Amino acid sequence: MNEGTGHDPLVIAGKEFRSRLILGSGKFSSPEVMNAAYAAAGAEMITVALRRLNLDNPNEKTLLDQIDWQRYHILPNTAGARTAEEAIHTARLARAMGLSDWIKLEVIPDPKYLLPDPIGTLEAATQLVREGFVVLPYINDDPILARRLEEAGCATVMPLASPIGSGQGMVNFSQIRIIIEQATVPVVVDAGLGSPSDAALAMEIGSAACLVNSAIALAHDAVGMARAMALGVQAGRAGFRAGRMPRKAYAAASSPLEGIVGR
Repeated sequence: MNEGTGHDPLVIAGKEFRSRLILGSGKFSSPEVMNAAYAAAGAEMITVALRRLNLDNPNEKTLLDQIDWQRYHILPNTAGARTAEEAIHTARLARAMGLSDWIKLEVIPDPKYLLPDPIGTLEAATQLVREGFVVLPYINDDPILARRLEEAGCATVMPLASPIGSGQGMVNFSQIRIIIEQATVPVVVDAGLGSPSDAALAMEIGSAACLVNSAIALAHDAVGMARAMALGVQAGRAGFRAGRMPRKAYAAASSPLEGIVGR
């Protein structure tokens, strides 16, 4: 799906995507619902957590068997990694399996709040870039860390809107705005988006894309929500490109007052 008017692709590491909505692969009620949601959203990139797959039994079907590789760009992620070393190992495993040189980097040591480790993330990103990976790091809404990761060679930065799976939406606009203002790589808002309006708000402030999983997978109608999220992303992107009117402290009549009878 194209957002806005004219040719407006999302470009990451030189690769073009028509859709600016990236989807996850966890928590869906069935593979059939998952794939229907992908189709309804017009998604092109799907994240898959390697550490949650059973790779010991080659005869057991996994998520990798349930997603059409010809249709979607598979983005392995290091979800479940608690340290930089674990994340690096998972990325190397993805490459050894022939999945991809692209990796969504997550280093999350805290099982309660699931907030990313900034030091471990920077360490892992620096090493993976050296090894030739296209690194898409998941981070807190930290403008300084975002700049350091960009300087290290990351292809995107992916700040959270709010904690993973919380559905709280855009909690701290100001920090993400600073990240967007400073970045020369795409900024993808990742985690915490709960509704299409959340996605629209993320896009309106200049985010390049949104990554959504729980809000779609846990919706009463996952397919309907996938379609709605795609529309939210499209509307937000179109609004950003159009340029909103300035905010004013006082009212301003939309019709001229000159010439009104009695004035």
